[in-house]
Amino acid sequence: MTLEERIAQVQENIARAARAAGRDPAEVTLVAATKVQSSDTIRRAIAGGVTICGENRVQEMTAHLDDDAYAGAALHFIGHLQTNKVRQVVGRVELIESVGSAHLLEAIEAQAAKLDLVQDILLEVNIGGEDSKSGVAPEEVPALAEKAMACPHVRLRGLMAIPPIQEEPGGNRAFFAKMAQLYVDIRQKLDHNGTVINCLSMGMSGDYEDAVREGATLVRVGTALFGPRPPMKQG
Repeated sequence: MTLEERIAQVQENIARAARAAGRDPAEVTLVAATKVQSSDTIRRAIAGGVTICGENRVQEMTAHLDDDAYAGAALHFIGHLQTNKVRQVVGRVELIESVGSAHLLEAIEAQAAKLDLVQDILLEVNIGGEDSKSGVAPEEVPALAEKAMACPHVRLRGLMAIPPIQEEPGGNRAFFAKMAQLYVDIRQKLDHNGTVINCLSMGMSGDYEDAVREGATLVRVGTALFGPRPPMKQG
């Protein structure tokens, strides 16, 4: 299949999963995870119907921005963000999906204040309690969300998670369901005073349809669109 055909196929799979769950397919948006892709491939994906690109690495994102590769699409930062690279990201992306600590939140607020702008963010939840994953524990989400709501230069838009890798199909549905309930709870508690909490980012190439069935509004898909990733450049 061509890239364009894979994009169409993933979008159809998303729509079918949404309809099966009684949802409007328009509630779910594909985020193309463009890690290690070339600028030309990114442009081709946007021409093929991708409306949001998600980048994992600041250096690659900066190079593609300099190359104007994301023209015509929104840009999200979806990878682990180190506080010393916050200044390279704040104000350059529509949404930072991976805010998983109070320290990072404070750094984003400080940089956004310097630039006199409001940065949209998602809070990253370590839904599987994995030592290898970033993010806050589910029980810590309310406190971090309250902290985000108190930041004048940050706008909390919702939650994001990367569940544990599963061997069996459907193995992550319980984690997705837990995230969906957490999202509902946060919206009920905090979605007020003009704040729009409407993003639940979960699901990747191997499980995005299950994520849609459980309530995802954003799915981050790379391999299913672009095929196996080429090796990372050294140096």
